[in-house]
Amino acid sequence: MAFPKDKMYFKFCLYGFLKNQRFFDPFIILFFREMGMSFLSIGTLFSLREIATNILEIPTGVIADSYGRRKSMISAFSAYLISFCLFYFFNHFYIYAFAMILFAAGEAFRSGTHKAMILEYLRIKGWEDWKVEYYGHTRSVSQFGSAISSLIAIAIVFSANSYRPVFLMSMIPYVFGLLLMFTYPKYLDGEILKLKGKWGGNIKRRFGATLVEFKGMFINREAMKAIFNSSVFDGFFKSSKDYLQPILKAQALALPIFLYLAKKQRIAVVVGIVYFFLYILTSLASRNAGRFVNKIKSLTLAINLTYIVGGVLLLISGISASFNLPSIAVLVFILFYITQNLRRPMNVGYISDNISHKTMASGLSVESQIKTILMAILAPVIGLLADRFGVGVALIIVAILFLLTFPFISVSKKTTRPDN
Repeated sequence: MAFPKDKMYFKFCLYGFLKNQRFFDPFIILFFREMGMSFLSIGTLFSLREIATNILEIPTGVIADSYGRRKSMISAFSAYLISFCLFYFFNHFYIYAFAMILFAAGEAFRSGTHKAMILEYLRIKGWEDWKVEYYGHTRSVSQFGSAISSLIAIAIVFSANSYRPVFLMSMIPYVFGLLLMFTYPKYLDGEILKLKGKWGGNIKRRFGATLVEFKGMFINREAMKAIFNSSVFDGFFKSSKDYLQPILKAQALALPIFLYLAKKQRIAVVVGIVYFFLYILTSLASRNAGRFVNKIKSLTLAINLTYIVGGVLLLISGISASFNLPSIAVLVFILFYITQNLRRPMNVGYISDNISHKTMASGLSVESQIKTILMAILAPVIGLLADRFGVGVALIIVAILFLLTFPFISVSKKTTRPDN
C-alpha cells in the first residue's frame, strides 16, 4: 500500500526542490580556483563552514526552541541569501570566510529541523511505518531539483563565461523557499519554550542540554552506532564529493568535443550535464531506498553493505584519478553519490528506530554535529594532500581511513526505540 500524498507531502517536496537550487554546487571548487585559491585554502573555508555550523548549533537551537521550527527555517533561508550576496560581490578570502559563517548559520538553523518536522508530521498522522519510503520520496524530489539546477547552472556559466553569477541567481529560488516556510502549519513548530533570563544564560543552558543529549545517545549503544554510522559516512562523503569537479574539468578538456567553445564554456557544459544525470540517478536511488531494504530484507544489512561499497568506490575513484583515467574516476564517483543517497533515508529510518520521537530532533542534531566535526577535520587535510600529491592520492588516503572505521560503527540487527 502506498503512503498518502496530502498537501504537506507536496510542501515538503517543494521545500527540497527549492533548497537544492544551489546553482553553485557543481562549480564550487572551480569557482574558488577561478578566484585564485589553493586546495588548502578551499579546504580551510570548508572547514570553517563546518566548525561554525557546529558552534552555531547552540544559539540557533535556543532560537528554534523559543520561537519554533518554522522561524528557525525562515532564519536559515535569510542567512543563506546574505551569504550568496557576499560570494557574488566580493573576491577576498576573509570576506568568503564571513560568507561561509553566514552559510553555516543557515545550515545550523536548518540542520535536522526540517527532517524533524517531517518525522513529527508522520508521527501525528500515524504514518511512522512509511518513514523510509516517505523521506526517500521527498529526498528524491530534492535530488531531482539538483538535476534541474545543474542544467540551469550550465546556462548561467555559459552565458557569463564565469562561475561567479551562479551565486546571484541562486537567490531567486531561495526567496521562494523563504516564502514557503510561512505556509507551514504551526503544529510543526514543536514544543516552544519561553525564554527565561538573558540570552547568555539560555545559550549556557542549551549547551548543557546538548551535553546531556550527547551523553544520552552514548548510553544507548545502538543509538550511538546508528548516529555514528550515518555521520561518519556523510562526513567522508561531503568532504570528498566536490573533488569530482576538478576530475570532470580534466575530462572536459581531454574530450574531443565542443572544441569550438571557450575553455570555461566547455567545462560548464560537461560538468553541468554530468551533474544533471548524476542527480537524476541519486533521485531514483532515494526514491527506491525502501524497495532496496525490502529486497535485502534487512535494514541493518543494507546500511552496513552500502557503507563498505561507498568506501570501495571512493578508493577506486582515487586510484583511477591517480592513473589519469578520469572517465573511470567520474563513473565510480557517480556510483558513490548514488550509494550515499540510497543510504540516507535508510539511516534516518534506523536512527528513528533507536531514538524516542521526543528526542528525535536532538538525535538528528547530535548526528549533524558529529558529521560537521569530522568534515572540519577532513576538509583541510584533503586540500593539503591534493595540493602536495594530487587529487587522486588524496582520495585514496581518505578512502582507506574511511574503510578502517567500519568495524567500529557497523550496526547490528537489534533495534529498540525507547518511547518514554
